[in-house]
Amino acid sequence: MRRRLSTVLIAAATIAAFTPVANASENLDSATIPALQQQMAAGRLNAVRLTSAYLQRIRTVDRKVRAVLRVEPDAVAQAEASDARRKANALRGPLDGIPVLLKDNIDAGVTTVGSRALLDSRPAKDAELVRKLRAAGAVILGKTNLSEWANFRSAKATSGWSGVGGQTANPHVLDRNPCGSSSGSGAAVAASLAQVAIGTETNGSIVCPAGATGVVGLKPTLGTVSGEGVAPISHEQDTAGPMARHVVDAAITLNALRIKPAAADNGSLRGSRIGVWRKAGLDRDVDRVVNATVDRLRANGVTVVDVELPYLDQTGQHSLALLLSEFKHDLPAYLASRVGGPKTLEELIRFNTNDPVELSKFGQELFTQTLAAPPTTDPEYRRKRALVTDLSRRSIDETVAKHRLDAILAPTNSPAWKTEYGEGDAFVLGSGGPAAMSGYPNITVPAGAAGPLPIGVSLFAGRDTDARLLAYAADLERLQPARLTPRYLPTLPR
Repeated sequence: MRRRLSTVLIAAATIAAFTPVANASENLDSATIPALQQQMAAGRLNAVRLTSAYLQRIRTVDRKVRAVLRVEPDAVAQAEASDARRKANALRGPLDGIPVLLKDNIDAGVTTVGSRALLDSRPAKDAELVRKLRAAGAVILGKTNLSEWANFRSAKATSGWSGVGGQTANPHVLDRNPCGSSSGSGAAVAASLAQVAIGTETNGSIVCPAGATGVVGLKPTLGTVSGEGVAPISHEQDTAGPMARHVVDAAITLNALRIKPAAADNGSLRGSRIGVWRKAGLDRDVDRVVNATVDRLRANGVTVVDVELPYLDQTGQHSLALLLSEFKHDLPAYLASRVGGPKTLEELIRFNTNDPVELSKFGQELFTQTLAAPPTTDPEYRRKRALVTDLSRRSIDETVAKHRLDAILAPTNSPAWKTEYGEGDAFVLGSGGPAAMSGYPNITVPAGAAGPLPIGVSLFAGRDTDARLLAYAADLERLQPARLTPRYLPTLPR
């Protein structure tokens, strides 16, 4: 019998009801963590072989994608230690021996946030979430590229570009954008360069790249995962979360990352009430995918209700101003925690101005606007932050209560746009704002495609409903398998 994903969240080590792949190096795209653990338990695979298989893909496939900034020199040694623990019957859990990539705004070894200004400085210690991954036995494989400074340097930035890593490509069609800011994490997982990756989100930066690259991405409830040691934008919205090819892998990874116990939720999509926020009329491929998803849900015993979310105009008009103040408050403490390198935003601005690469694609106007932003002690800032947080939570909570919903479903993304520089991303639609500004969980799963380009749908609900959303996402993944294996096309066919 297939186990519920909420059970995975509470006791991930008990999962074994998945079919193992025959050869890990040939089937990484379809392998799940439970399947890999079955193979290792049976002696048909070990952590060194698995890690080596991913390292080989990074050496070959990533030449096209440019998702990985660097690999850890001790990755194979970490895998050897996992194999020794298995031999001694001392495994640390279902992540033991599983290769994981980290977005390069998460402190572990060399950490640059994509900025050349930080190449000569180092974090003083690993981020708390990295310590949790190591304690769970994960193999820290390396670091992924990102939109520099998590897409908070320029209003006209192109997602997936950083001064350190250059441009990450969408592995499905290489001249298309992977969205951001967790661009490398999404692209790396889609291209099977690691079993899972960790991304971060302030407003859409996990779910958008996950949707654009056709993988699962979970933005947890704010406070579920420690933000200590993660380069900040806003302590009011920032969170790290897992990105994976399979919902079960995201659930297992979240279980290792979380700093508080999960509430059990054995919910199933069958018999549930789901509100659909269609965002219709913006993209006909998205409309088609959403309609097909709704039809599939109704055919499997789900009551579907169309909804619109209130208050979004009011929350959206203040969002950037709040983030500027919060970045101004949070960034100096992060820079101060590092050994060497710049310690102020003014120093970063001067470095970029004088560097031959940093301003070659777009500017740094968000940095300069931050200098003029009011402090977080300002009464008007406090009023606007309280208003935005309250209205964004009410937007979801009141919609759920009004229609007696278990969750809300919305399109995650329109098909990926062509990567170009000058005016920033050609963004058509996104649905991550309400969950991001409220601090509520949001998960995206592949749901369809426009030709070779994936389209995802998101599920979100109220605070601490992470386990329920994982369970629903697992059901949707089973009812509507839609994930595409990347084809690395140079451009779209005519």
